[in-house]
Amino acid sequence: MNEHAAFDRFADEYDAELEAALEVSGEDRAYFAKGRVSLLGRCLDDLRDSPKRGLDFGCGVGTTAPLLREQFGLDQIIGVDVSPRSIKLAQRQSCPGNCRFSLINEYEPDGTIDLAYCNGVFHHIPLSEREAAVGYVYRALRSAGLFALWENHSWNPGTRYVMSKCSFDKDAIPLTPSETRGLLSDGGFQILRTDFAFIFPRALKVLRPLEKQLQKLPLGAQYQVLARKPG
Repeated sequence: MNEHAAFDRFADEYDAELEAALEVSGEDRAYFAKGRVSLLGRCLDDLRDSPKRGLDFGCGVGTTAPLLREQFGLDQIIGVDVSPRSIKLAQRQSCPGNCRFSLINEYEPDGTIDLAYCNGVFHHIPLSEREAAVGYVYRALRSAGLFALWENHSWNPGTRYVMSKCSFDKDAIPLTPSETRGLLSDGGFQILRTDFAFIFPRALKVLRPLEKQLQKLPLGAQYQVLARKPG
């Protein structure tokens, strides 16, 4: 995973650039971050799973780690990334002591993580390195631990537009839902479910209550594949 030089360049402006690209949806970055974590929370409620240790794989500047901690009542969450600048910014944010951020090569997976989370990372990982990235998460998880992998749904026109406006997505190679499931299955994971989110922009927010009923249909701007390490 040698993308650290590229993302060091984008770290300071990442949030501002993403916010500008998301304007077409009528929502900000926080809306999507909270929506992802909330959907994952419903999935874990269905499984009656209560994680205590979390991993935010590809945490960037660390804005999602506090949301995960609060949603699941985590005792500890570890955020890892390849970008030294991103990790430095993550460490500066106001986050209690149970949030820890480090470079990927400084955290040694030890099989103690209950829940791993990843959003919009794998489309930046070179094809030849994706298998190793899955293996890293697999080794970090305990037996029967869960991996929630979120990716941009490139079939969605809104998603394609937003990615076209982000300089850090210039060289991205998106994964289809079936490719993501295949990648995880090949890495030893058991696929539990695939869910789609963010169908309606703010202009159609009156329709958003329908999204829970539609989350199995490939319509949303993003999707989550939830997988389990066998145990």
